[in-house]
Amino acid sequence: MAESKVDDDPRAERRVKRLARQIHAFGRAHGGTDAQISYLGERGARIVLVGEDGAWGDLVAPRYELARRAVAESGVTVHEAFDGELAAKVRTGPYEWSRMAGVQIGGRPNT
Repeated sequence: MAESKVDDDPRAERRVKRLARQIHAFGRAHGGTDAQISYLGERGARIVLVGEDGAWGDLVAPRYELARRAVAESGVTVHEAFDGELAAKVRTGPYEWSRMAGVQIGGRPNT
C-alpha cells in the first residue's frame, strides 16, 4: 500500500529519482558504493554511502520509504546496520578526527 502512495505523488517520485542519481554519481566517483539507511523519525531517513575507496557521505530523504526506493533504484548493496564490513571500509581524515576529539573529550568546538 505504501508503494502506491509514493507512486501517486509526482514530487516524491522526482525525489526518489534525484536521490538515486546522487547515489549512482557517488558510486561512479568512488569505485562503487554500499549503503545503509537509518530512520530519523519525523525528519525522514539518512542514507549513508561508503565508497570502495573508503570515502563516505550521506543524503537525507524526507521519508524512509523514499530512501529505500532510491537505494533500490540505484542498484547498490544495502547493509542492515552500519557495522562490521561496512564500517571497516570507511577512511577518515584529520577533519573527522578533530571533530570527534572536540566533541568527545571536551575540546574546542569545530564551528
